[in-house]
Amino acid sequence: MQKAFKVTLIPNHNQEVLINKTIGCVRFVYNRFLALRKELYSTEQKTLNYNGCSQQLTLLKKEIEWLKEVDKFALQNSLRNLETAYKNFFADFKKVKGRKNLGFPKFKKKYGCKQSYKTNLTNGNIQIIQNRLKLPKMGWVRFHKSQDIAGTIVNVTVTRTSSGKYIASILCQTEIEKHSQVAQNIGLDLGIKSYLVTSDGEVVDNPKYYRTQKRKLRKAHKKLSRTVKGSRNRAKVKIKLARTYERITNLRDDFLHKLSTRLIKENSIICIEDLRVANMVKNQKLALSISDANWSKFVAMLEYKALWHDRIVQRVGTFYPSSQTCNCCSFINPLVKDLRLREWSCPQCNSYNSRDKNAALN
Repeated sequence: MQKAFKVTLIPNHNQEVLINKTIGCVRFVYNRFLALRKELYSTEQKTLNYNGCSQQLTLLKKEIEWLKEVDKFALQNSLRNLETAYKNFFADFKKVKGRKNLGFPKFKKKYGCKQSYKTNLTNGNIQIIQNRLKLPKMGWVRFHKSQDIAGTIVNVTVTRTSSGKYIASILCQTEIEKHSQVAQNIGLDLGIKSYLVTSDGEVVDNPKYYRTQKRKLRKAHKKLSRTVKGSRNRAKVKIKLARTYERITNLRDDFLHKLSTRLIKENSIICIEDLRVANMVKNQKLALSISDANWSKFVAMLEYKALWHDRIVQRVGTFYPSSQTCNCCSFINPLVKDLRLREWSCPQCNSYNSRDKNAALN
C-alpha cells in the first residue's frame, strides 16, 4: 500500500536556488507544450500525446541549455501532468454534453498557484539517511524529522509554500500495521455548532480555527493594503499573512487527523451523511462556517484510513431525512426542516429527540 510522508526541508542557499529554478523550468515546459498543442489543433486539427511531447522536449533541451541544469524527471512529469489534464477534460466533457471549456488545461502562473515539481526513484537517485534526503541534481538535503519514514520510495514531490517553506512529500510503498478488529458501529451527524454528534451521544465541539484567527487575518490584510506594491515591506507582510493562513490549515488538519484516527480505531462501521458541500456554501450566511469545518476533507480521511485498517465507511443518501425521522417509530416530522428547531417531541410515540443525536442514530 502506498503512503505519503510529509517533511519540511532545510535547504542551503544553492539548493534553494536549484529548487526554485526547477519549479520555474517545470512551469515553462508545461506552458510551452500546452501552447504548442493548442496551436497544432487550431491550425491542423491534430494533437500531440505524451510520447510526441517527450520527443519534442529532447530537441528543446538541445536548444535551451538551462533546461539541462534541472532534474529531467521533473520535466517529464510536467508533460505527464499535461496529458492527465487533457484526459480529465475530455472525460468531464463527455459526462456533460453541450458545455465548453469545462476544466480545460490552463497555463501555470508564477504566483497564485501550487509551486511544485515531482521526481521519480531510479537507480538509487533518491535516498534517506536519518534526517537527510538525497534528491537528483541537488544532493543531500536536511529536513525536520517528525516521524519514521518506512517502506520503499516511489517518488518525491517538492513544494514551495506561500510562506517560503519547502515541503517534500515522500510517497512510499509500505506495509501499514492495522488496528485490531472491533465490533462497535457508529453513526455520525456533522454540524456547525458542534463539529459532530455520534449515535452514542458524544458531542465533539467545533474548534472554528478560522474564526479564532480572524482578528489576526484582518490586521494582516489591512497592513498589506497599506504597503507599496513591489516593496520589500509588502513582501514581508505577504509572508506573515501566508504564515497565519498556514497555521490555520495546520491546526485544522491536526484536529481532523486525530479525530478521524480515533473514530477508525474504535469502530468497525461508520455511517455518515453524504453532504453536498458545493451547494451548501451557496448560503452566504453559513458559507464561512461550512468552509471552516472542512467536512469533505474529514470524510476523505475517514475513507482512506478505513481502507488501510479494513473498516467500512458508509455514506447515507443526501435526501434521506435523518433529522426529521424519529429514531423510535420512524415518524417523519416536516417541522424539523427549520434549522432553528434543535429539539422536538415525536407526536406519534412522544419520544424526546435532540436533532443532531436523532440524525446520528438514524
